[in-house]
Amino acid sequence: MTRVIGLTGGIGSGKSTVSRFLAELGAVIIDADKIGHEIYRPDTDTWRQLVKTFGSGILVPDNTIDRKKLGAIVFGDKQELQRLNAIIHPQITQEIKKRIEECRRRAVKVIVLDAPVLLEANAKNLVDEIWVVVADDGNVIKRAAARTGLTEQQIRDRVHSQLSNTERTKNARVVISNDGNTEDLRGKIRELWEQIKS
Repeated sequence: MTRVIGLTGGIGSGKSTVSRFLAELGAVIIDADKIGHEIYRPDTDTWRQLVKTFGSGILVPDNTIDRKKLGAIVFGDKQELQRLNAIIHPQITQEIKKRIEECRRRAVKVIVLDAPVLLEANAKNLVDEIWVVVADDGNVIKRAAARTGLTEQQIRDRVHSQLSNTERTKNARVVISNDGNTEDLRGKIRELWEQIKS
């Protein structure tokens, strides 16, 4: 029996760290962001739709999509974000389904679907349960700034364009609070892993 966990959380919550710990413990990770990067590649259907919708100004000289330029258009503008999501979410969902099926055929015990916009993409039906990683604003800004180099205002814009933690946790079986240090977090994940296995 394969268990599929949907792991989600906002920017700077520490979701990627949780994902890494789960991989170390033996889970197979399906990374929705990585799939997203793959479908953005030049000359894919998605790439063509994005250029048609948002213009060639989102491209860099080698014809790849500059995600920061695209981000500047969609974050802070709900309508533009909806247009983007309408193009990319169905494509990503299709690829995720394919990968989950492959894992089931290989009798993988635990799959973690690491997906920041799991709920926004209406992908709840792909998973058996949802785990949400949350952190307070101060930690979110500090972590996101260190990882992305975005300004505090850009980070706040992204946080506001995402679902709130209140909305996310309504759907969660497990809420992982990540305001401590990395070892605290590792301990929490190990405990959760033992529960899954038993």
